[in-house]
Amino acid sequence: MAARRPRSASDHDSDDDSYEVLDLTEYARRHHWWNRLFGRNSGPVVEKYSVATQIVMGGVTGWCAGFLFQKVGKLAATAVGGGFLLLQIASHSGYVQVDWKRVEKDVNKAKKQLKKRANKAAPEINTLIEESTEFIKQNIVVSSGFVGGFLLGLAS
Repeated sequence: MAARRPRSASDHDSDDDSYEVLDLTEYARRHHWWNRLFGRNSGPVVEKYSVATQIVMGGVTGWCAGFLFQKVGKLAATAVGGGFLLLQIASHSGYVQVDWKRVEKDVNKAKKQLKKRANKAAPEINTLIEESTEFIKQNIVVSSGFVGGFLLGLAS
């Protein structure tokens, strides 16, 4: 974690902000309430295992996630495709009349609303991406095992 360093009068002239790095392990040693609340070994649980164990744990969870993603994706694609097929058959049979002008107007209206909302949500999405990237960097061994397992789960 980085904390902003107090600025002196001479620092106000420079435009770059300086940060100092705080070591949480040293902070935890100095503050006993932290140890009472989280325990003495309160680091990431995965780091306590060997590299091979971390890769296997990431691989197994990745494979499970990939396998479920594949099955749910197939089910969703089948449902959506079947719905379109039935709608097309009903349209050709004369059961359904589609007002394409109204559909086009509604789609354009939805596009405009999505663009407005996307511009407002950009900071939150950027923050989420930055946090995810930092998590992956800190847990690179488990993350690489997860990605490999996920791809295997998709393929099986």
